[in-house]
This record gives sequence, structure tokens and C-alpha cells, in this order.
Amino acid sequence: FDIYGVPMDKAVELALEEINAAGGLNGSQVEKITYDTQSDMALYTQYGRQLARKDKVDVVHGAVLSAAREAIRPTLHKSRTLYFYNTQYEGGVCDRNIFCTGVTPAQQSEVLIPHAIKKWGKKIYILGADYNYGQITAKWVQHYAEAAGGEIVQADFFPLDVADFGSTITKIQEADPDMIVSILVGGAHLSFYRQWAAAGMNKKIPMASTTVAAGNEQKVLTADEGDGILVAYSFSDQIDTPNNRTFLANWKKKFGNTDDIHELAVATYNGVHLWAEGVRKAGNAEHDAVVEALESGISFDGPTTKISIDPLTHHAVVDIHILEVKDQKLNVVESFDQRQPVDTQTVCNLKENPDSNIQYEIKL
Repeated sequence: FDIYGVPMDKAVELALEEINAAGGLNGSQVEKITYDTQSDMALYTQYGRQLARKDKVDVVHGAVLSAAREAIRPTLHKSRTLYFYNTQYEGGVCDRNIFCTGVTPAQQSEVLIPHAIKKWGKKIYILGADYNYGQITAKWVQHYAEAAGGEIVQADFFPLDVADFGSTITKIQEADPDMIVSILVGGAHLSFYRQWAAAGMNKKIPMASTTVAAGNEQKVLTADEGDGILVAYSFSDQIDTPNNRTFLANWKKKFGNTDDIHELAVATYNGVHLWAEGVRKAGNAEHDAVVEALESGISFDGPTTKISIDPLTHHAVVDIHILEVKDQKLNVVESFDQRQPVDTQTVCNLKENPDSNIQYEIKL
């Protein structure tokens, strides 16, 4: 999962460089400790314990997959080590020790799926990664499709190491849907988009996705393979704001180019800065003081969105943009301001239940 994780690590470096150049936090410079988990769940567990027990860090920013988050979250909760999870995910985590800055289905799929149905038609074929993100997000896609008058004709799920989609493409041709919704994840699953285009199907059946471009897949694919895919995120390097221009220039100055910036990297950058705002308001980096500061309504103006924390769920409130892939770029089609994490709000209220420590599978 290095296509996600390496730029996320760079984002931490850039954010901390900016924070330290501005004088640090409350008179102290911020030190970064990094462990390479190598997409290995056992290493997530090992390094999560090391950060909490040996390094005794003030905050952890990390994990890509939901499985990785759940491998370290119990340790960080027990040790009261503040945790930021900066990846889009399926929603439902209810834990006062964690802050989630990535988009959830109610922020993403609730706008993407009705838009795609209106554009292309009602019959949807879902392809998903076979773990909790793919399975649960598929249920949200079905929920929002049915609310918009659509229907799911088939949903297929694939282990993360699957790279041969020939028989699946045949099944899709036979089902003849109006569109594909892809919830595929990781390097091996990129093969689907290439095989889909090689079969000429991308010219016949359009596609929306909750995952394409989260790891810059649109830049790895050729324009012929990726053009026309619809996604919904809070970031695109095509959004022309003063903050985004500054962010892109700073990234290029530090790392040489901006080719690897993506949604998860920017969510991580926002997350580090938001934590810093919490430390500044608290006057120290102590756990409870920073949590209370973050719950108080403070915000950070990121490259393309103002980000703040919903105190009931500890999830981010962000702007969302429907984006269309064209020539390996993400062009804005429609924008939605300051969307709440209403999916997680249906199951989580940390003011009423501050000791909660669970991920709910939200019933639809």
C-alpha cells in the first residue's frame, strides 16, 4: 500500500516543517518518529505498541487500511495515546481517543452515487475489495443508489492480491449494467482498470469509484484507461485557491514535484495541522487538554477545504467535490460545502458515551 502510505509520510514531514519553522508548538519543536509497517498487520501491532510504550509519543498519525487501524487502535486507546486516522474509510468508529480526518460514505457516496445515476442510469454493478472497507462501503452504495431510484444488479468482492479480472469482465458484459461502481483497493487491483480498457469496455459502460485517485491511480493509468471515471473527494490539485497554490508550491520545493500528492496525503497534512491547532489552544500536548480543544470547534484552513471536528463523533467536517478524471487530472464537476459525517453520527455520540471504544457496522 505504498502508493497511499509514502505520500502520507511526506505530508507529515511537510506539515511539521511548516509548524517548526513558525516556532513549533508552545515553544517546542515537534519531533517525528517513523516506522515502516511494510503493509504488514503484525508490524502495525508491533510498532503501535512501541510508539505508545517505549517512545511515549504525544500523538500517532498512521495506518492506511481499516484493518491496520483496528490493529493499533486498541493499544493506543488503552495507553491513552492520541490517534489520528487520516484515511477515507467506511465510518462507524466511536472512540474518544481517535480523530478521523478522511471522508466517510455519507460525505462521499451520498453525493457521488445520485450524480452518477442521474448521468448514466439506474443499474449498477459493484466491484469491491474483500475486507471491511469494501464490504461496508458497498452497502452504503446500495443504500444511496436505492434512495436515488437505482438498483444493484451484482456485487463482487476480491481479495487484495487478485490481479486477473478476465472472468469478471465477462460477467459484467453479460449483466449489461448502466455503470460500474468500483471499490477496489491497492496495487494489484489496478489491473482491473487496465484490463477493462483493453477489452474496450470503458468506452461502453461508464464508471464511478470511491477509491480511484485516493492513491493517484489516475496518474498511474493512461488517459485512455482513466478518462471519464467519476470520484468524490475533498482535494484536487486542479482546485485553484490561494491555499492550494501555496501548498503545491511548498510540496514541490521540498520533494521536487507534486506528482504523488493525493487525497490521503492531504487529509494527513490537514490532520497534523489540526492536531497542532489543538495543542496551541490547549497550551500543551497533554491528551485530555488537546481532545477538549479539538472538540471545541477549532479548525484549519487546508489546501482545498476548511477542516474541523464534529465533537459527537471525532470525524472531520469537510468540503466535497465531485471530480471527473480527464487526461490524468481531477476536474471539478460539482462542489458541496462542509459536509457532516452523518453516517457515524447515527451510531456515535461521544458526549453521551465518552468511554465508547468500538467500531459500529452501521445498520441501513
